[in-house]
Amino acid sequence: MIQNKEALMQAREDAKKVLASYDCRILVCSGTGCIATGSEKIYQKFVEICKDEPGVTLEFAPHDGPEHKDQLGVKKTGCQGICELGPLVRIQKGDKVIQYTKVKLDDCEEIFKRSVKGNDVVESLLYKQKGQVYQAPEDIPFIKKQTRLVLENCGKLEAESFEEYLAGGGFLALEKALFDVTPDQIIDEVDKSGLRGRGGGGFPAGKKWKQVARQKETTRFVVCNGDEGDPGAFMDGSVMEGDPYRLIEGMMIAAYAVKAKDGYIYVRAEYPNSVKRLRHAIAELENKGLLGDNILGTDFCFHMHINRGAGAFVCGEGSALTASIEGNRGMPRVKPPRTVEKGLWEKPTVLNNVETFANVPKILLNGADWYRSIGTEGSPGTKTFSLTGSIENTGLIEVPMGTTLREIIFDIGGGLKNDGKFKAVQIGGPSGGCLTEEHLDVPLDFDSVKKFGAIVGSGGLVVMDEHTCMVEVARFFMSFTQRESCGKCVPCREGTKRMLEILEKIVAGKGELEDLDRLEELATMVKSMALCGLGKSAPLPVLSTLRLFRDEYVEHITEHKCRAKVCEAMKKYVINPEFCRGCSKCAKNCPVGAITGQLKKCYHIDPSICIHCGACKDNCAFDAIYIED
Repeated sequence: MIQNKEALMQAREDAKKVLASYDCRILVCSGTGCIATGSEKIYQKFVEICKDEPGVTLEFAPHDGPEHKDQLGVKKTGCQGICELGPLVRIQKGDKVIQYTKVKLDDCEEIFKRSVKGNDVVESLLYKQKGQVYQAPEDIPFIKKQTRLVLENCGKLEAESFEEYLAGGGFLALEKALFDVTPDQIIDEVDKSGLRGRGGGGFPAGKKWKQVARQKETTRFVVCNGDEGDPGAFMDGSVMEGDPYRLIEGMMIAAYAVKAKDGYIYVRAEYPNSVKRLRHAIAELENKGLLGDNILGTDFCFHMHINRGAGAFVCGEGSALTASIEGNRGMPRVKPPRTVEKGLWEKPTVLNNVETFANVPKILLNGADWYRSIGTEGSPGTKTFSLTGSIENTGLIEVPMGTTLREIIFDIGGGLKNDGKFKAVQIGGPSGGCLTEEHLDVPLDFDSVKKFGAIVGSGGLVVMDEHTCMVEVARFFMSFTQRESCGKCVPCREGTKRMLEILEKIVAGKGELEDLDRLEELATMVKSMALCGLGKSAPLPVLSTLRLFRDEYVEHITEHKCRAKVCEAMKKYVINPEFCRGCSKCAKNCPVGAITGQLKKCYHIDPSICIHCGACKDNCAFDAIYIED
């Protein structure tokens, strides 16, 4: 048990000695992306290899005198970032770190022999870009050009280890909060830092804490929104599973500042790894005496609880989230009163997302001025983004607020796949909007992107090239938001449904020019009249694509043409007589009999019968069938 400040300081010093005692550490990425590609088996393989090696120990313990065995650690870390190239493994010997990519089970023996027991590298497993080979993770452009504050421990420390988090400076901020400053000073420091909520709205965290602290009601709660329902977003999940103690420490500081005794983490149901590691961390802290009553011998009492999400996108909205924790159906309510006044169980509640809380410890340790030196004047600090789509390097990144799209896509992301042409990026998920080539040098911060009809949102970035149909993109996101609408308010329930029907009509080749006016009218109505923030932002993908890519909508309607060749109803399959051998395979596989001809002569597709299924093209052995421009 760690019962006072002195015991915490001693535990930290002991943990530092243990961490420094390792001769070598094998750091296996255990983020969700790498687990999906087999990193759990890689971890087990390294454990087996090390157990069979004489003179090697795996325990987290200091050396036993000068004649110690080699201290070797096989550790599961959080997301190492370059998700495209998993499974990822780092070999750390002192200050030297080797980053291996696309590691297979058969590679483990060679890595152990050459890089763990020896001082060689397996060059075939190193990161390569444009002919350049990179050995250290910090040298890889994808990582080198980032500023990792929230993600600084991910990939470096064992995700579930309390001792490793402590050795890396963990709970120094909590120590400062409990013994060196007052609750009001903590709130003032967070307020001065300019930290804004990273969940999408960008509301100043310090102001929210102040509003809760001044309420007459003394029963208060701290709630963390880890629902993260945006398609393609995995930032909060990576923090929860990669550095759970940092999130908890940030929540503890918030609770001490506003005098709350209970905290809740609302985790997306599809994040079992996050739930598992958070539960482990909470149990560890309870056993150590850092959660519960009279923490570190003070009057501060704080208990933490985990709630798994109800599987609904709308539960990411504050009032819907608290309703779900209470056991009710997750539906937004009319405001005011707001969550800071009547939140969880009608009590004042601090509700921030994962990334917001994870920023708090460093702000308290380093000060508001330090934090304001990063990012922009109106949006200080860094922002994590999930980089996906038609990009060379997909993964998890963290950059200062105000970094441009050009830097993220071409410097960090390595440009588009197969040297494709950049077309647009969807930012902010289904509630966000599109930015195009003309916006490549726009700083990404809360205020700048709003001017162009988009939002930073939680931080999802989906990069699109010339093979992307923007009408289909709008239809996809509208399908998502319409399906996830809670149905409480008419504008969102009926408006998104009507918008989806029009978009489906257009991609089916049955649209009319008048439909574009109807779309804009409906989108404007939903945006202005929906009950909650999610409903109000649901039309943004439609509005931004209509504004920026109206010509594609018009092409779909007037020419029945999809320039990206994505919309099935507009694909016109043609047989090239130069390549057709008259084998009849296409005709045999056509489900509607649209292909006719004679053996050993060129066959023909009747476009009036064709249902655009693509079966003919898939089954042609001579590449004789193509989609006409």
